[in-house]
Amino acid sequence: MTKNPTATTLDALPPGRTALVLDIVGDDRLSRRLSDLGFWSGTRIEVMRRAPFGDPTQYRLQGYRIALRRNEAQRVVVEELR
Repeated sequence: MTKNPTATTLDALPPGRTALVLDIVGDDRLSRRLSDLGFWSGTRIEVMRRAPFGDPTQYRLQGYRIALRRNEAQRVVVEELR
């Protein structure tokens, strides 16, 4: 994981916030799939909306929208843009 003191995971950001992807945690099937979907270091990602019970959450990146469950979003390390 990145040693950036302002880094957090994607699941911690509320809707309406924007961040830059710093890293994907792990080297398993899920982390490779996230990378295949465009979660690359330096990619801008916006939190669009969250389901009524908080899971899943919709994100916008690379010109498309994707919904991730909380455990999937916890694998994406980001730095929030202010």
